[in-house]
Amino acid sequence: QNKEKMKAVVVEKWQDPSTLQVKEAPEPEVGDGELLVSVKAAGANFFDILLVQGKYQHKPAFPFIPGSEFSGVVTKVGKGVEGYKEGDRVYGSCQTGAFAEKIVTNTTYIRPMPLEMTYEEGAAMAMIYPTSYAGLVFRANLQPKETLLVHAAAGGVGTAAVQIGRSIGATVIATVGSSEKVEIAKRAGAHHVIDLSKEDLVKSVRKLTDGKGVDVVYDPVGGEVFDKSTSCTAWNGRIIIVGFASGTIPSVKVNRLLLKNISVIGLFWGAHFANEPEKVEQTFDALTALYGRGQIKPILYHDIFPLEQLPRALAVLGSRKSYGKVVVSVGLAKSKL
Repeated sequence: QNKEKMKAVVVEKWQDPSTLQVKEAPEPEVGDGELLVSVKAAGANFFDILLVQGKYQHKPAFPFIPGSEFSGVVTKVGKGVEGYKEGDRVYGSCQTGAFAEKIVTNTTYIRPMPLEMTYEEGAAMAMIYPTSYAGLVFRANLQPKETLLVHAAAGGVGTAAVQIGRSIGATVIATVGSSEKVEIAKRAGAHHVIDLSKEDLVKSVRKLTDGKGVDVVYDPVGGEVFDKSTSCTAWNGRIIIVGFASGTIPSVKVNRLLLKNISVIGLFWGAHFANEPEKVEQTFDALTALYGRGQIKPILYHDIFPLEQLPRALAVLGSRKSYGKVVVSVGLAKSKL
């Protein structure tokens, strides 16, 4: 059987991310209702580090190709596919398969890329922006003139949340973990930035809000940051739980919720596809409009790593030294940033 070959990062056993290698793999086959995309760029995520070590909740069967976000060009369209043709520029998400030259997908998981969007930006669009949009709009019901506190505001979901909060008309207070990251949060559009390596969260928030506290907290960190957030949330405040980048899943002191009418609200973007597909459509339509108006634009880490350097990309991500979105270039001859 003479299958076309492609370059891909293939995982055949649980391994340290530093040992990942590009190998030859068979090109995936396109079935009815599916499309083949020639990958131009892929987004790196913290969970990729866990996934290849077997430490993530989702454990794919071997061999598998990691990577959950991509941008590229449609090169083949299966029977029954509507709305896409060969040559279309798209971005999308997947459970696995993005760190490769080709990926098979379907129309549920991809979106057309606006003309002015680069492939690097496209690789940053599929997860952090819908996560932040769904969290702030659907779950928190953030309103203009409310105050929003975004934790880890220089990271991927953080920069997206700052931009979306601004677009809604909220006052955005950002927290970052080091002085190098203050500038990134400001670039994303934060009105105020708290450097947690030097400043106390609760005191700073109280000072910035005249003692009132914030209306919405967007928390991808968990741990101690969550505990402190419950102390600086306003009456009727909402805390959105997006993830646990600190590695610690916090417990809730429910007496604080009662005393200040606070809601703690979970958000899991990936499950919307199965549970509320109409919200997925609504979210991507809104994001396309926001991008067109210049209100959102992915902030990318300054190094774009070639696929062969995926271990370096994941090391930078894991070291907490990265900011914005870490992107890997796959089929890009010359990066146009």
